[in-house]
Amino acid sequence: MKSDIHPDYHEITVVMTDGSEFKTRSTMGKAGDTLRLDIDPKTHPAWTGVHRLMDTGGQLAKFNKKFAGIGLPKKP
Repeated sequence: MKSDIHPDYHEITVVMTDGSEFKTRSTMGKAGDTLRLDIDPKTHPAWTGVHRLMDTGGQLAKFNKKFAGIGLPKKP
Protein backbone atom coordinates (compact mmCIF):
# COMPACT_ATOMS: atom_id res chain seq x y z
CA MET A 1 0.00 0.00 0.00
CA LYS A 2 1.28 3.45 -0.88
CA SER A 3 1.98 5.76 2.02
CA ASP A 4 0.55 9.29 2.38
CA ILE A 5 -2.29 8.84 -0.14
CA HIS A 6 -5.18 8.41 2.30
CA PRO A 7 -7.10 11.35 3.80
CA ASP A 8 -6.92 12.08 7.52
CA TYR A 9 -9.43 9.85 9.38
CA HIS A 10 -10.46 11.40 12.71
CA GLU A 11 -13.32 11.69 15.22
CA ILE A 12 -16.18 14.20 14.67
CA THR A 13 -19.49 14.87 16.43
CA VAL A 14 -22.77 14.45 14.54
CA VAL A 15 -25.78 16.43 15.84
CA MET A 16 -29.20 15.08 14.82
CA THR A 17 -32.25 17.31 14.17
CA ASP A 18 -33.65 16.63 17.66
CA GLY A 19 -30.40 17.76 19.33
CA SER A 20 -29.07 14.31 20.19
CA GLU A 21 -25.48 13.75 19.20
CA PHE A 22 -22.98 10.96 18.72
CA LYS A 23 -19.33 10.62 17.81
CA THR A 24 -18.10 8.88 14.70
CA ARG A 25 -14.98 8.73 12.59
CA SER A 26 -14.86 10.60 9.29
CA THR A 27 -12.62 12.29 6.75
CA MET A 28 -14.83 15.42 6.89
CA GLY A 29 -13.22 18.62 8.22
CA LYS A 30 -10.71 18.26 11.00
CA ALA A 31 -10.64 16.46 14.34
CA GLY A 32 -13.30 17.73 16.74
CA ASP A 33 -15.54 19.34 14.08
CA THR A 34 -19.34 19.15 14.36
CA LEU A 35 -21.68 18.03 11.58
CA ARG A 36 -25.25 19.34 12.07
CA LEU A 37 -27.86 17.42 10.10
CA ASP A 38 -30.92 19.07 8.48
CA ILE A 39 -32.48 15.72 7.58
CA ASP A 40 -31.91 12.44 9.38
CA PRO A 41 -33.78 9.13 9.87
CA LYS A 42 -35.85 10.75 12.66
CA THR A 43 -37.33 13.40 10.30
CA HIS A 44 -37.05 12.06 6.72
CA PRO A 45 -40.37 10.90 5.18
CA ALA A 46 -38.78 7.68 3.92
CA TRP A 47 -38.36 6.51 7.53
CA THR A 48 -41.19 8.32 9.31
CA GLY A 49 -43.97 7.88 6.74
CA VAL A 50 -45.03 11.51 7.30
CA HIS A 51 -44.69 13.89 4.36
CA ARG A 52 -43.98 17.56 5.05
CA LEU A 53 -43.60 20.28 2.45
CA MET A 54 -40.67 22.53 3.23
CA ASP A 55 -40.83 26.03 1.74
CA THR A 56 -37.21 26.93 1.10
CA GLY A 57 -36.86 30.52 -0.02
CA GLY A 58 -40.55 30.92 -0.84
CA GLN A 59 -40.44 28.44 -3.72
CA LEU A 60 -43.58 26.60 -2.59
CA ALA A 61 -45.55 29.86 -2.26
CA LYS A 62 -44.30 30.98 -5.69
CA PHE A 63 -45.42 27.66 -7.24
CA ASN A 64 -48.86 27.83 -5.60
CA LYS A 65 -49.36 31.42 -6.79
CA LYS A 66 -48.30 30.60 -10.36
CA PHE A 67 -50.55 27.54 -10.69
CA ALA A 68 -53.49 28.60 -8.49
CA GLY A 69 -55.99 28.67 -11.40
CA ILE A 70 -55.11 25.22 -12.71
CA GLY A 71 -56.96 22.28 -11.25
CA LEU A 72 -59.94 20.03 -11.45
CA PRO A 73 -63.33 21.74 -11.61
CA LYS A 74 -65.17 21.69 -8.30
CA LYS A 75 -68.39 19.72 -8.01
CA PRO A 76 -71.55 21.82 -7.48
